[in-house]
Amino acid sequence: MSQIQPSPQALDLARQVLRIEAEAVRVLADRINGNFLEALRLILNCQGRVIVSGMGKSGHVGRKIASTLASTGTPAYFVHPAEASHGDLGMITRDDVLIALSNSGESAELLTIVPIIKRQGAKLISMTGNPQSSLAIEADVHLDAAVAQEACPLNLAPTASTTATLALGDALAVALLDSRGFGAEDFARSHPGGSLGRRLLTHVRDVMRVGPAIPEVAPATRLPDAILEMSRGGIGMTAVVSPERRVIGVLTDGDLRRAFANDLDLRTLSVSDIMGRRPRSIGPDRLAVEAVEMMEQHKVNQLPVVDAAGILVGALNMHDLFQAKVI
Repeated sequence: MSQIQPSPQALDLARQVLRIEAEAVRVLADRINGNFLEALRLILNCQGRVIVSGMGKSGHVGRKIASTLASTGTPAYFVHPAEASHGDLGMITRDDVLIALSNSGESAELLTIVPIIKRQGAKLISMTGNPQSSLAIEADVHLDAAVAQEACPLNLAPTASTTATLALGDALAVALLDSRGFGAEDFARSHPGGSLGRRLLTHVRDVMRVGPAIPEVAPATRLPDAILEMSRGGIGMTAVVSPERRVIGVLTDGDLRRAFANDLDLRTLSVSDIMGRRPRSIGPDRLAVEAVEMMEQHKVNQLPVVDAAGILVGALNMHDLFQAKVI
């Protein structure tokens, strides 16, 4: 059985699709005006939630916009307009804002529920490709997402129009994020199960070694004993501490290799003879990802963890960060 091959113009057509959709998004920037600011005001002052609704491809785009809003500090969810007229309207209250998506602006399912939404006092923001449409006229605020043409060669399948609407939804979400002062830690709280959440919510104290697991010696400790302590700790380092347990240095595998290279007799030396006297350290309340950045910047694999007074409270190496999936 012969296989169907791509058409000769497939690559050219694919490039043309991307050009058309990119242009559709580009021209939206020139349309951002006072209506966009008014939409922001409605949402920022909303006492309830943002409901996004749309039919067909607009519905798929609406689900993504609702998800983006929810993950960036604006409580939102999607309601299917056909289901809304069969009971789901009870999910919408007078304190909510409805964002209705329709390229034509004449979606019958949306227009059916608009009078009810407005009667109960909820605000309506429409995103359409037709500023003269019924949905645009009925809305408290209309956002123009019109495109010159669809990327489909037949100019029928929703392509450029859905891309433009999605981009406009992203612009709305990001502007709201900035207006709310929504930061990286806020974002991580919405994504605790992913790698981003681990990077932004994991602190040094969550992954550091504590108590007996911390390798530490006094500066007068003989090197053979210090090597045993390093081996016990298993992180290629031991902290060197004063009687008050203030970190005054570190002894690493690298220090031992350099002593060997210089033909020093390790049996006759103490830790203070070869330790590093200006050790890098980090606080327990710093983000674990900051420890990674410090290690990479200074080309070290271990860090003592100290409190505000410089007292040793933990130890950390790159393997601990790998295990915590921070890296």
